[in-house]
Order: sequence, then structure tokens, then C-alpha cells
Amino acid sequence: MSTPMNNAISWFEIPAADLSRAKTFYETIFGVELQSMEFPNGLKMEVFPHEQNGVGGALAHHPEFYETGTKGPLVYLNGGADLSHVLDKVDASGGQVVMPKTQIAPEIGYMGVFMDCEGNRIALHSQG
Repeated sequence: MSTPMNNAISWFEIPAADLSRAKTFYETIFGVELQSMEFPNGLKMEVFPHEQNGVGGALAHHPEFYETGTKGPLVYLNGGADLSHVLDKVDASGGQVVMPKTQIAPEIGYMGVFMDCEGNRIALHSQG
């Protein structure tokens, strides 16, 4: 029998065709500052703030490794106490809300889905 995981997600990468535009979009809707990283192979990332050894992720740009789109994996980002506060900023920031705040179940909380400024389908989750 295997040991249960603390988190199903350990890291995520959201493709960005225009890394600067994507950075501005996510910093605006979440009110955070992303940290830039560049690797020798040409990979560029903007890393979301996260606790050390916690679940983390980044916007990622490399023309050979990443492609934006609506049919790939659906990543659920933390929407905070009430994901409405994030969804309310999406359209004005260059994205599009495709599913408003919707209750999944009382014990699970709420979800919402948006298209980001790069054309990626991203979900949010919150308890309230």
C-alpha cells in the first residue's frame, strides 16, 4: 500500500506565448508579484509566490516545450477565501470568465473557470 500524498499537485507550469503580458495578467488578478527565472536552455519562467516545500508553479515560456490552449490539463489555482474577488478582475485584465463562481458541493466549496490572456483554460477553487 502506498503512502498518501500531502498534495496531488506539487508543481504546475502554465504556458505563455507572451511572458510579460501573462505576468501582468496574473499579478493583477491575484495581487501578487511573480519572480523571474531564466535557464540556460532558453526556458523562461515567472514563479508564483509559495511557501518553501509547498505547492508551487510558474508561467513558462519556451517555443519548443510549451503551447497555449484550451484542451490541455485543467489546473485549479487557489482562489483565496472567495474566488469571486479573482474572477471579478479577469475580464478587465485581458482574460474571459467562462464559468462563474459555481458551488461544487457544500463540503467541497466553489469553482470558477477562466481563459487567461494567453488562451489557457484555468480553474479556481475556494471554500467561500
